[in-house]
Amino acid sequence: MLSVAQIASYETNGYLAIEDVLTAAALEELRRVTDEFVEKSRKVTSNDEIFDLEPGHSATLPSLRRIKHPLTRHPAYAKYARHDPILDLVECVLGPDLRFHNNKVNMKNPSDGSAVEWHQDWAFYPHTNDDLLEVGIALDDMTAENGALMVIPGSHRDRTWNHHQDGFFVGAITDPEFKPDGAVPVTVRAGGITLHHVRMVHGSRPNRSQQPRRMFFIGFCAADAWPLVPSGDSLEDMDNRVVRGKPTLEPRMKDLPVRLSLPRVEGGSIYEQQEKLRNPRLGRNT
Repeated sequence: MLSVAQIASYETNGYLAIEDVLTAAALEELRRVTDEFVEKSRKVTSNDEIFDLEPGHSATLPSLRRIKHPLTRHPAYAKYARHDPILDLVECVLGPDLRFHNNKVNMKNPSDGSAVEWHQDWAFYPHTNDDLLEVGIALDDMTAENGALMVIPGSHRDRTWNHHQDGFFVGAITDPEFKPDGAVPVTVRAGGITLHHVRMVHGSRPNRSQQPRRMFFIGFCAADAWPLVPSGDSLEDMDNRVVRGKPTLEPRMKDLPVRLSLPRVEGGSIYEQQEKLRNPRLGRNT
């Protein structure tokens, strides 16, 4: 469980790092399964429904930046949507009725690894309230040198920034007024987790070190938070993703700043969307 001080810190700053959540055996299993997916990617030459490839990916030197929807790809991933030690922590800040939604494994290989430009998850999937967060399970030590998650403390209580360029959603903050003042890296050892609020401004630099940085992310929300942009999910799909407590047909409404992530270019992950960005801050030009 989270302490009173940890809950207060999350409410004030919008993020937490919690050490030693997974056992050594659990961590080893996730690493092994992730390595198996990297091996499978040797046969892939372009992004598909499972793999998002780094630009230098090849059969001889496989390099992934993302495994998409891992919860549906392998039981070793799937169980963490209902992992009580993690849900106990999430419940402390989101309440007793919980649903999971997006999930991915983001990878930054040694001396490689694409940057993720400054953005807010809220820009991608606004809901009727903002009781949503992302859990990041560290498969490796996450350090400032290997492309740690970077956040701007307190930004989850501020504005929703423009993520559009030339009328299209590009998955990164484009507002010229935005300045990443006060940004800090979130470091955690392998087997620990991070939590960050859905409205938190965050990003990550490329991995300039010789150590990998792999993070398994699962998004959770209060069961009464309902998406404002239709996802195509049925009511049955939504109810099946309730992992604690009970579902509801009564969305809780909250007065929040919202920008819809429309229009979008069809297909593509955040990496492909951000490749269209003319003025990156964390990637190509830094």
